[in-house]
Amino acid sequence: MEVLMPEPQIYVEKTLAIIKPDVIHKEEEIEDIILRSGFTIIQKRRLQLSPEQCSNFYADQFGKVFFPNLTAYMSSGPLVAMVLARHCAVSHWKELLGPSNSLRARITHPHSLRALYGTDELRNGLHGSLSVSSAEREIRFMFPEAILEPVPTGQRARDYLNLYVKPTLLAGLTALCKKKPADPMIWLADWLIEHNPNKPKLQFHL
Repeated sequence: MEVLMPEPQIYVEKTLAIIKPDVIHKEEEIEDIILRSGFTIIQKRRLQLSPEQCSNFYADQFGKVFFPNLTAYMSSGPLVAMVLARHCAVSHWKELLGPSNSLRARITHPHSLRALYGTDELRNGLHGSLSVSSAEREIRFMFPEAILEPVPTGQRARDYLNLYVKPTLLAGLTALCKKKPADPMIWLADWLIEHNPNKPKLQFHL
C-alpha cells in the first residue's frame, strides 16, 4: 500500500524593492536580474516622494546623522517601487542587494546589486526591507491598496481555485452566454467585480 506524504507547505513571502533615483535609468536591466533570480514582480509603480514622505518612510532612521541627506537623496527624483514575491523573499532580496555600503559591497560582495549600481555608503542604488514586518509596513506605504496575505501554493492554491475561482468563473461565463453583450470582455470583468466571493461584506450596527 502506497503511503501518500502530505505536500509541504511553501509560503510565498513578499518584500519591497526600490530602485533609487540615481539608478532609475537602469530599471530594465535591474528588473531582468530580479526575474532571473527567481522573484515575481507582483506590483510596480513609478513615483516621486516629497522630503516629508521620505521622512515618514525612513522614520526608524530619524535622528541619525545621515537622515537629512538620505531624505534629500530619496526625494531628488522619481523612483521605482516594486513588490517582489518568492519563498523567503526578504532574505533572498537582502542577499542579492549586498551590504548597504556600496564601497564595502564591492570588496565583500562584488556581484551584489549595490556593488554593481551603488556609488557610496548613502547612494547605494536600491532599497530592500529588513524584515517581514518592515516589508509589510513599507509595502502598505508604497502600495496602500496592497493585499498582504500569503500567496497560496501547491495544494492550498488548488483548493482555493476549486472552492472560489472556478465556480465563480463558471457562473460568470454561463451568465455571459445568456446575456450575449456587445462587449463580452468588459461585461464579464464587471460581472466578476460585482460577484467577487471575497468582496468585503458591509455590516450595519443599529
